[in-house]
Amino acid sequence: MADRTPVPGAAPLLEIRNVSKYFGSVIALDDVSMQVHGGEVTCLLGDNGAGKSTLIKVLSGVHRPDRGTLLVDGNETVFGSPREAIEYGIATVYQDLAMIPLLGISRNFFLGREPVSGRGPFRRFDKPRADRVTRDELRKIGIGVRDTAQPVATLSGGERQSVAIARAVYFGAKVLILDEPTSALGVREAGIVLRYIAQARERGVGVVLITHNVHHAFPVGDRFVLLEHGRHTGTYRKGEISVTELETKMAGGEALDELRAELDRD
Repeated sequence: MADRTPVPGAAPLLEIRNVSKYFGSVIALDDVSMQVHGGEVTCLLGDNGAGKSTLIKVLSGVHRPDRGTLLVDGNETVFGSPREAIEYGIATVYQDLAMIPLLGISRNFFLGREPVSGRGPFRRFDKPRADRVTRDELRKIGIGVRDTAQPVATLSGGERQSVAIARAVYFGAKVLILDEPTSALGVREAGIVLRYIAQARERGVGVVLITHNVHHAFPVGDRFVLLEHGRHTGTYRKGEISVTELETKMAGGEALDELRAELDRD
């Protein structure tokens, strides 16, 4: 693995400037800007309908923005497809994890990128290498696997998420986009995932954590980007805002306060 220690003063690994996306008359994103730096966790926060899913798809090459600019390492870029985004080192782990439950752990780890041994008609899946790498990578994140051939379906939800994240980092992701990785997990399982997110940050990866759960985001987040109805409503460093203030802004607390004041006057 390459050294991913962040370079002081370096350009953001990934940046969008004044991005808008429309679907007919529906404004999904309206003039949104954000930066993703190496060695940081950027938490993208917002309630349902805030535009988080559309923004993920812009960052991962599924959608092209109708307006605005996308930059990778400071260079203006246009992703023609998700594969192009991956070639730039932008990896996205969706909630469905893109795994085959009945396949073994190591086969899922290398799915689509299988190591081979031999030549010509004698080429075959290099199972010993795949098993060794999978076991080593999972050990780094605190998951001990007795048998890498055991189906992924036998792992807990947090372990499956961590396998997907470890796979993306192993294959060279410099920006890791995580779509609600803890949404269906209990406290212990969410902790497994959050610990590995912190480990990925320490390796210099720029992590984008998409979530509506402030209490999962705040322990690992370095900066927090708020979306509401497709608009960027603020970016805050961790030292600039408390978890209570962040939760209030996400829940529309300021709007509720204004409404409460209006009702009191009536």
